[in-house]
Amino acid sequence: MNINPSIFKAYDMRGLYPKDINEENIEAIVRAIYTFFVKDLGKDNLQIVLGRDMRISSPALYEKAVNTLVKSGAQVVGIDLATTPTIYYATLKYGYDAGIQISASHNPKDYNGLKFVKRVGKKLIKIGKTTGMEDVKNFALSGNFVEYKDGGSFTEKTNVLKEEVEDAMAAVQPQHIKRMKIVADAANAMGSLYIKELAKHLPIDLIEMNFELDGTFPAHQADPLQFKLLRDLQDRVIAEKADLGLAPDGDGDRIFFINEKGEVVPATLITSLITKQVLEKNPKEKILVDIRYTRNVTNVAKKFNSTPSISKVGHALITEQLNREEGAFAGESSGHFYFREMGGCESAIRVILYVLEAVGKEGKPLSEVLESLHTSIESGEYNFELKEGTSAKELLQQIADTYKDGELSTLDGIAIDYPDWRVNIRTSNTEPLLRLNVEGATLELTDAKLKELATMIKATGATPME
Repeated sequence: MNINPSIFKAYDMRGLYPKDINEENIEAIVRAIYTFFVKDLGKDNLQIVLGRDMRISSPALYEKAVNTLVKSGAQVVGIDLATTPTIYYATLKYGYDAGIQISASHNPKDYNGLKFVKRVGKKLIKIGKTTGMEDVKNFALSGNFVEYKDGGSFTEKTNVLKEEVEDAMAAVQPQHIKRMKIVADAANAMGSLYIKELAKHLPIDLIEMNFELDGTFPAHQADPLQFKLLRDLQDRVIAEKADLGLAPDGDGDRIFFINEKGEVVPATLITSLITKQVLEKNPKEKILVDIRYTRNVTNVAKKFNSTPSISKVGHALITEQLNREEGAFAGESSGHFYFREMGGCESAIRVILYVLEAVGKEGKPLSEVLESLHTSIESGEYNFELKEGTSAKELLQQIADTYKDGELSTLDGIAIDYPDWRVNIRTSNTEPLLRLNVEGATLELTDAKLKELATMIKATGATPME
């Protein structure tokens, strides 16, 4: 079977359709995943929940995945069109052994892929590089699968999203959400499903942009981290005099906000806002934030005599750490937000509820609600392509030596903290890139340190990326 080894990524599988993932090799890929689950969980006839996104190739891949799992002896529960968090929710809520989502998340239309998790009690484990992806890869490339067997079945389950929204409402317990006008740009992707369902439960006037599911992405790529793709949404928020805007990603596990001024809200400010709400109810809860930007969240937590745990970058790694530390909530600057009640996984539904509750409770526009939490200025991530022959390790050591009077962390690349600014520099898992993030107490300080560090990196011959 022709399988490109490069589809096995750090946190999921992803590749071009039909070059890397297609109706032929999906059978071997799914058999490898099921083989891993059987061996890892120590039992067969597993209950697997299966979903898919709206990509043109997803229906055929979904059908092949169903047939393969049933022939393997699995009890397959199909929920068809679903966000990735809905797969997480269903796996945990109904006590299934594992969940598989067919999706390439925010990637362009020519891609597809798979995300998959296993359940251990009330926690979910995303299968990535450190939790079994290498085993899955070896099974797939070697053809070493568990044998097909009788006893498999397929059933369809409906109303999962409705229950997911109702459970999120019960968990957040919003009391102050007022009537608001909200513009949402779903980029013709899966986020439209939960936003429409959530709107049924709330006193909001929803203005829909690109809500029709369309795997060709006729409006734009479903990647809110590319802020240039949010300009139409920003303009619409202003034109409609809306209270805020929503920008989910392709498979619905990330969410970005636009404030009433049409400005993109940094994800760490949403993390800070939810941190405040969680700690107001229980100051003893553990909060996590990824290493790229920590100051805003830490400054909020300090008011409750709490210090957030710092995590590596990457959704599977953060889920694992949140579960390991029994944390209540984690936020990532890429727009992923994680909750204990989701088995440590994402829930954009909960995030929206927390934000709307805060706006309603304080009776202020979103920009003003976040103003008091915005105590550190973030640079945004800058990427540099290293010159061939440049040692990233030596460059990071040179930078660490230059700033040796700061507090050094080597958790993920290097992070150096000073009282009024900090920097994180990481290498890419897949490309010869350095990723630079700076934050400081003032815009002037942040800009100065960004320029200083960028100059050091470019001195090695590295090329800034757009």
